[in-house]
Amino acid sequence: MKRPLSMKVKLSAKQIGEQLSTWRRLSGITSEELADKAAVSRDTISRLEHGDPSVSLGTFLSVLRAYSILDDVVDATDPYQNDYGQARADQLLPQRVRSPR
Repeated sequence: MKRPLSMKVKLSAKQIGEQLSTWRRLSGITSEELADKAAVSRDTISRLEHGDPSVSLGTFLSVLRAYSILDDVVDATDPYQNDYGQARADQLLPQRVRSPR
């Protein structure tokens, strides 16, 4: 059974959607043009810009690529690019993490 999304996740999806809409408008392109660049439908772009969290990760990444900001987002998720990740890197990372039984 699928768990409901937290309010924080829903609000983040809405904020990211609004930011993507701003990117599109700053780029001076229509949602139809963006849809063509990202190889998705205009309806999917609309859903993404309205913060629909069910839009696929692949679609999200395709839109980021269309804006030429995909590498920035990939870098932002790199655990070695923040203080916590760098501090943890000093410790030996396990080869595999096992779930407690």
